[in-house]
Amino acid sequence: MTIRLLRMSVATALLIMLAACSDDNDDSVTEVPEEPEMRTFEVSVFNLSANQPLSPIAVIASDGGMLWHTGEAASDGLEALAEGGDNSVLIGADSTLGSTSGDAPLGAGESEMLTLSLEAGSETSISVASMLVNTNDAFSGITGVDLTTWAVGETKTYLPAVYDAGTEENTEMAGTIPGPADGGEGVSEGREALDAVTMHSGVVTADDGLPDSVLDSSHRFANPVMKIIISRVE
Repeated sequence: MTIRLLRMSVATALLIMLAACSDDNDDSVTEVPEEPEMRTFEVSVFNLSANQPLSPIAVIASDGGMLWHTGEAASDGLEALAEGGDNSVLIGADSTLGSTSGDAPLGAGESEMLTLSLEAGSETSISVASMLVNTNDAFSGITGVDLTTWAVGETKTYLPAVYDAGTEENTEMAGTIPGPADGGEGVSEGREALDAVTMHSGVVTADDGLPDSVLDSSHRFANPVMKIIISRVE
């Protein structure tokens, strides 16, 4: 009986030692996920107007979508941008993959550069948009520019048109324009009868016979009012 117990004790000890050795020699390696490859773009915006500050520039990358289509109704986000210069709704959309924004309005003759970094490997388009703040609902920019195949060092220049969001009547009256020419309200209730994005025909101003207009000849504009240069730098 004593010999049998001794043999069992020795066998148990050997099993424990083997198990311990097995744990000590565990060569398994925890895989560290690779960091995603990034693409970095610089977006330079120039205000070419005489007296039309541009609301804080919105640079938005999305999964191939467009922020507006001419002839179609503006989204709520575009309405907020075009009437009040508020780009937060557009930036916060579900389709947004990445974004950046200017911190303040861009004055006439001024320029700024914004940087946007995105993960590589997915279909990506970029939109740049801003309101002409001395108007009722004019905006300018580009939308749906495909960045997927851009190589490092590639640069393109855009001279976008000025659009009418079609969400507010172009009365130019006091209280309806958010820019320094008036300091009026931003987004107004309701939409004008057209309710579609179109090319903007320009402002009339009091100097050209619209007596209730708070604008003068310095606020007139012709296409383009904005120059955009996009470069892939990484």
